[in-house]
Amino acid sequence: MRKNNAIYTLTIIIIVVSTFVSLMGLLSNGGPGAYDFTAITGELVPIYGFGIYHNDSLSVASQGIASDFVTLLIAIPLLILSLFLWHKNQFKGAILLTGTIGYFLYTYTSYVFLWTYNPLFILYVVLMSCSLFSFIILMMLFDYPNIHTYFKPKFSTRLYVIYQVLIGLFLSLLWLGKIAPTLFSNQNPVGLEHYTTLVIQGMDLGFIVPTAFVSAYLLHKKHTMGYVLTAVILVKGFTMLLAINGMMINMALNGVPLEIVSSSIFGLFAVVSVYIFVKMLSQIKVTA
Repeated sequence: MRKNNAIYTLTIIIIVVSTFVSLMGLLSNGGPGAYDFTAITGELVPIYGFGIYHNDSLSVASQGIASDFVTLLIAIPLLILSLFLWHKNQFKGAILLTGTIGYFLYTYTSYVFLWTYNPLFILYVVLMSCSLFSFIILMMLFDYPNIHTYFKPKFSTRLYVIYQVLIGLFLSLLWLGKIAPTLFSNQNPVGLEHYTTLVIQGMDLGFIVPTAFVSAYLLHKKHTMGYVLTAVILVKGFTMLLAINGMMINMALNGVPLEIVSSSIFGLFAVVSVYIFVKMLSQIKVTA
């Protein structure tokens, strides 16, 4: 992969700003304390009431704190490592860097559009923008005609195709099942609370699901773009699923009710994602 000075600049900005934002999310305090708020829909929403997330619901604040923890302890160190490997012109570094940037793009896009406005809003926008342009530039820098040469000759695509199809199907069924009951009635989706729309569901159904299906198809056809998209989805999935499981654990600790089936499936996918992620990295040639 060709070097690009913009990637160094944008990635360093992401590292510095996300470190500050995560620490603020974890360490900030103050606020009015927990209280109940009646949303415009009539739903009684438990509000967290503390720190930078004091205006968010207990559910979303719990997710934000867990996400900050995972970002600080896993995503930022992985971003630093992948930037170093990318600097050393390693293909594994390029894959790791692109996928990890995908995690930051998804995470801080959700912060911009879902979290209740707080003083860190402009920093969320900076992180979203830097991640978006980093991701686009990195995707443009891959040597697509020779991508297949970076993988070992006996690299089998079947497992990765099945994994991506299952991810796409699971998210589709999970979120459409949440939305469907509201299509022909006046009721609101479960979990809307005092927010205005389903941001995470929209992002997953609009971006993650189509990308997973397209990537699976391209990889099945041995198309060069399929190799890159699959690797990126695995890295993004590995980091994002760890964050989601951290969110669910923190929600449970804070007394937020969880759906047992979907929570268990997310947990299973997290374990599988780590295994498949490591397995794919092992199929990349050391000398590439």
